[in-house]
This record gives sequence, structure tokens and C-alpha cells, in this order.
Amino acid sequence: MYRSIFRPILFRFSPETAHNIIFSNIKIWRHIPGFQAILSSLFKVRNPKLERTLWGIKFPTPVGLAAGLDKNATGYDVFDAMGFGFIEVGTATPKAQPGNPKPRLFRLVKDNAIINRMGFNNIGADAIAKNLQKSYRKGLVIGGNIGKNTATTNENAAEDYEKSFAALYDHVDYFVVNVSCPNIANLTKLQNSDSLGDIVNRLVDYRKKQKVYRPILLKISPDLSFEQIDDSLNIINQFSLDGIVAVNTTTGRDGLSERQDKLDVIGNGGLSGKPLTSRSIEVVRYISMKTNGQMPIIGVGGIMTVDDALNMLRAGAYLIQVYTGFIYSGPQLVKDIHKAIIKEF
Repeated sequence: MYRSIFRPILFRFSPETAHNIIFSNIKIWRHIPGFQAILSSLFKVRNPKLERTLWGIKFPTPVGLAAGLDKNATGYDVFDAMGFGFIEVGTATPKAQPGNPKPRLFRLVKDNAIINRMGFNNIGADAIAKNLQKSYRKGLVIGGNIGKNTATTNENAAEDYEKSFAALYDHVDYFVVNVSCPNIANLTKLQNSDSLGDIVNRLVDYRKKQKVYRPILLKISPDLSFEQIDDSLNIINQFSLDGIVAVNTTTGRDGLSERQDKLDVIGNGGLSGKPLTSRSIEVVRYISMKTNGQMPIIGVGGIMTVDDALNMLRAGAYLIQVYTGFIYSGPQLVKDIHKAIIKEF
């Protein structure tokens, strides 16, 4: 129904307009008695074979919603009803910011892909934390993806990450340090060991003072070489981080079907979707091999089909996340993945 009815309607609008329409409706849907129960009956699959436990957190399923869709934590309960086992909110920055100028979100329908240069648009970590205090959280597993404000220099980035970390600490179950988004000027330079060390040291020191331990994961770029991935793994081990999220969007444009003149008009931005599938699985397989399967990996990037999801899990991901595949196929994709996991694993 989504692909035959709802998607054609939504795809008549610009991507960001369609996004805003959905979230405007979510504000209404969550207050309609019985609506989420209906969604759950249609899409939610819960089975002991789906359950995963990591860092002492029980995930009802290994299939989550990637960061970037529910940026401001305004729809996580509805996405839970659509079947996701966990929801990652953000990227959250200390101060609210509008992000990059529009247009900044583009569909490449021929390639089952999206290009975005949103630029960490969000309402700010404190406001996101308030949204996560709402009664409809109901014990859902929530991840917090954190970054720095665009105006903050890399030299002062660690302070921004700590502020977002502190604001969300009591309201999420795990954290993802986002230093790999290609849409914030010079952000990826924070992936080097010195800069990342400053950020992580602040977060770990803050965590030591808290009563509850929150896992910290590093999100890496698909554009890293294997040598650079090794460096990232060394940083994770050096600072005793809890896992890795592989991968973010790519700046690459190889193998796309879209006409070059359209790509030239779109310009810069991070590419997600089907063109990223093979690379993201390759990176996850490499990390799993290098760490003898001991590194907790959240695999994300190009999971567009059931087979993509299964291949990501086979490659060594403990958990997986969907974003662009959800935009193109709707909640039925999540349900179908769950059914396949029950059958195979």
C-alpha cells in the first residue's frame, strides 16, 4: 500500500516538504486513540528470535531507524509502532540551528538513493531532551547522535559534543559520536586521533561521574581507506569506546544512473541508498574480520531490501539501521526483514 499509494503521493512533493508533511501528521496520529495500536498490528513483529542484548541493553529487534529522520525526537513512538526495534535521534547540537540553505535534500529515484546536505538542522539538545521526557516514550530503546554546531570551530568542538552529551545523557540509551557527516565544513577532520581524542576524553570523563553507564559509539565514513578504518579501530580501542556505526553517507558519485547535468545542479551532499550497499557491507565485513567478530557493529548504509539486511548481518553487524530504504519502501520493509531474520537466524 505504501509503495502503490502513499509513496507516489509523497514523491510529488519535494523531499523536505514530504518529510514535513509526514511529521506534521505524526503530531496528529499520536493523539488519535488506537492509531498506534493499528500500526503495531500491521507492522510490528516481536519474537524472541529477534531479541538482541548489547551493553546490557535489550533490543526487541536488531532493526533500527538511523539518525537523521527523527532529528528532534518528535516521532519515535510512531516509528516504534511501525516496527523498528530502536530509534536513533539527532544529530543533536548544543544550540538550535537551521542547517544549510534550501534546497538541501534530493531524490535520485533511478538509483534508489538520496543526496542530502541538511547540515545538522535541529532544535538543540536541550529541546530534544524535553521531547524524550514525554510520557509516550514507554521505555523504547533510543540512541542519541551528537555533533557540533556549524559555527563552532574544530578547536572548540569537544565542548559542543560534551554539552549535547550532558543534555541527552538521562534520556537516551546509547550515544553515537558523529564526526563523519560530509555536510558540515571540516567536520570529517575531527576523525583524526588528536581531535577525536579530545572529544572522547571529555565524554568518558563525564560518563565516569554518572550513576548509569551509557555506551559511546563512533560513526565512520564510507570514504575512509582500510588504513584509515584501522586508525579508527585503534582510537576506539585506545579510548575504550563501546562500538562502531558503519557507515555514514558518501561524497562519492560513482556508478549513478542519473544524468550528470542533474548531479551538477544538485552539487555537494552525502549520498545514501542503493549505491552505498556494497561499500557499507564491505566495511562492516572488514571491521568484523579485523576485530575477530568482537567489535559491536551497527551496520547502516544502503539497506534497501531484505537481502541487503541479511547480508549486513552475515557480514558481522550486531544491529542494523534503515533510513533511505524506509523512504522508498515504507514500514513493510522493516516487517519483511524481521520475518526473514526469524527464518534464517
